[in-house]
Amino acid sequence: MEEPKAVWQEGSTRLLDYGGKGPLALFVPSLINRAYILDLDKQRSILRWLKVQGLHPLLLDWGSPGADEKAYDLNSYTERLLRAMAQYKQPLHLVGYCMGGNIALAAAAQAQNRLSSLVLMATPWDFHAENKAAALRSAAMYRLWKPGCGAMGELPVDLIQTLFALLDPLGPQTKFMRFADMNDAQDVESFVALEDWLNDGIPLTLGVADTCLFDWYERNALVAGEWIDPNVIELPTLVMIPDQDKIVPPASAEALASALPQCMRRRVPLGHVGMIVSRNAKQHAWEPLAKWLKSQT
Repeated sequence: MEEPKAVWQEGSTRLLDYGGKGPLALFVPSLINRAYILDLDKQRSILRWLKVQGLHPLLLDWGSPGADEKAYDLNSYTERLLRAMAQYKQPLHLVGYCMGGNIALAAAAQAQNRLSSLVLMATPWDFHAENKAAALRSAAMYRLWKPGCGAMGELPVDLIQTLFALLDPLGPQTKFMRFADMNDAQDVESFVALEDWLNDGIPLTLGVADTCLFDWYERNALVAGEWIDPNVIELPTLVMIPDQDKIVPPASAEALASALPQCMRRRVPLGHVGMIVSRNAKQHAWEPLAKWLKSQT
């Protein structure tokens, strides 16, 4: 595939422009996994598909933290997103995926006049909604690891993967059992591409890790309104909630939807990653997203 043009860069972060003549839609991915999940390949690229549908997609590729980002926390990344948004004079649709939705929400609260709408896809909010014990267990594990992470200056990828495994201990076994039974070449290709992406993770700065594990997972500080109050968001907002999400349980995302004044909910009968790249993603997630964005232009 042709590489999208980088139109702005700051530290490890690049703003990628996929072209198009329609309304601008800036996608903000998570800090934990690589941004190219939104542009996985020719068959599984929500960004290239949206361009064909008459939108102008942009992708903020955070990259891996380097020297410029070592001291970054989530507020630092929010400020970087705001500087990326400032590259455009016309209003933007801001689309956040997973933790990228939390960062997008914080940026939207500070720059609502620069946005046409806000979309939050599989974005966590209430970390104690469905499995408080798992959230507390993850925070406790990080507390044990913290001295070693401090020496390394980051929360490394392998430990992040361990935390995800704690949320769904049987998940890896189940997916590889499904893989063993696959006969369709496209399904096999998709599985391998997705596994390559999953194993191409990004470490977290300690500032981000502390906020996520101690403030969010342990204290559930988002629900307490300690970081951002969703009630200040006056933008038309779409919250897309995957019903089969093991990473962000539906009740966690539902809590955010309930707190947003102008929110439209969309339940998606897929998983956290499946809503982006599965066979049924176009029908259940891509098409409703494109239709909604066009209605807000």
